[in-house]
Amino acid sequence: MTADILIRDANVLDGTGGAAYRADIAITGDTITRVGHLPDGAGDLTLDAKGLVAAPGFIDVHTHDDWAVIEDPGLACKITQGVTTVVVGNCGISAAPFAPRNGLPAPFGIVPRINELRAPTVSAYADRVTAAAPAVNVRLLVGHSTLRAGVMQDLDRPATASEVETMATRLDHALTEGATGLSSGLDYPSASAAPLEEMVTLARVLARHPDALYTTHIRDEADGVIPAVREALRTAKSAEVPLLLSHHKCAGARNFGKSVQTLAMIDRARSSQSVSLDVYPYTASSSALLPHFAEAAPEVLVIWSTPHPDLAGRMLDDIAADWGTDRGGAIARLSPAAAVYFDMDDADLDRILTHPAAMIGSDGIPGTPKPHPRLWGTFPRVLGHYVRDRALLSLPTAVHKMTGLSAARFGLSDRGLIKPGMKADLTLFDPATIIDRADYAASERASLGIAHVLVGGQLALHNGAQTTARAGRFLHRKGH
Repeated sequence: MTADILIRDANVLDGTGGAAYRADIAITGDTITRVGHLPDGAGDLTLDAKGLVAAPGFIDVHTHDDWAVIEDPGLACKITQGVTTVVVGNCGISAAPFAPRNGLPAPFGIVPRINELRAPTVSAYADRVTAAAPAVNVRLLVGHSTLRAGVMQDLDRPATASEVETMATRLDHALTEGATGLSSGLDYPSASAAPLEEMVTLARVLARHPDALYTTHIRDEADGVIPAVREALRTAKSAEVPLLLSHHKCAGARNFGKSVQTLAMIDRARSSQSVSLDVYPYTASSSALLPHFAEAAPEVLVIWSTPHPDLAGRMLDDIAADWGTDRGGAIARLSPAAAVYFDMDDADLDRILTHPAAMIGSDGIPGTPKPHPRLWGTFPRVLGHYVRDRALLSLPTAVHKMTGLSAARFGLSDRGLIKPGMKADLTLFDPATIIDRADYAASERASLGIAHVLVGGQLALHNGAQTTARAGRFLHRKGH
């Protein structure tokens, strides 16, 4: 047997959640061809994986990399974590179909340069991804706020029946062109006025498209988190579509411990509908700088500001004190801006991370002067801190949450598992040394312990160093 790449003597975690086993992996072209003991095998390139774990390439199910994959196609922040596929278009904001009729309120700025880089259709966006040839694969959600911006002059009201109909038609077309679902960000000014009926009508479009799902940054992740989870469950059940709760959290000290209730609600709902969630392994969130987000956080770190770029990296309260104003006054002067909010509890995070329906998503915001460290450290942090150091999760379970579980949720039938016939997206790491190095002071440091990353059978990271290979592609939803 000959192969293009032969991985020797790996501890294989195949993405199913099952225990590791020793095996060789043969790759020809972009496909895994054999897995097992292959004494007769020869490869044009042989990787000695003794002491390393071979896992499916990690799938980052929650990103805002819509334009980063085109403007910075090497995407070192993901490749150095072992990420081989990113899901973009989250929180209601997507690169396509993007044709706004007016100025864009928060949170459109969480996708850098979204207003300058226009993609009116999913096909146009897919063509630009193909031309850019990013290092990672790209899966696109259609943003509800993006749809609203395309049909409404003012987003601070419910859409009319005719506007909802137009949005539904555009969503249907986007799904036909290969988008994977609909995302919403009901906690943001661009969508907070949208009633339940608007969301149900749009979500029902998804039911006509196999594997399409509804993901949502719910209407309130702080004091109103319980009714907001209830609304999301009702929306998806009414539309008869799968639901994914984005970056699930209970923000603000008044809400610490409420994950006991929200996760119980999710468990009850799962008996009659498909429900999952994603989570990042940090107790600080990050998003647009908005007063109601700041209200729930005792500390707020400004990471960028358009009118005051020199203040990136400073605490909001210090800025307000310098200006002789309160938080609200400082936010008004800094905006448009984004921030890190220190607003969560470790016990809630532990519960959410260990929930069987929870997947891993970074929610990183690229292209900012001082990004949240989750942009560079999410996946190694789970494997190093939460698996090895704290034993909160087993290694097979954690890998499953990054690979097989995510692939199944997003209809990636040829990725997320290690077995013959699957695409050769693989991450090889040292379980004894893997750890994140990015922190709030130095947030753009690559992690340790990732040895090799393959995307489409090409080495994107070799012996810990990024290569020039860029074999990523736009991944159309099957049956588009």
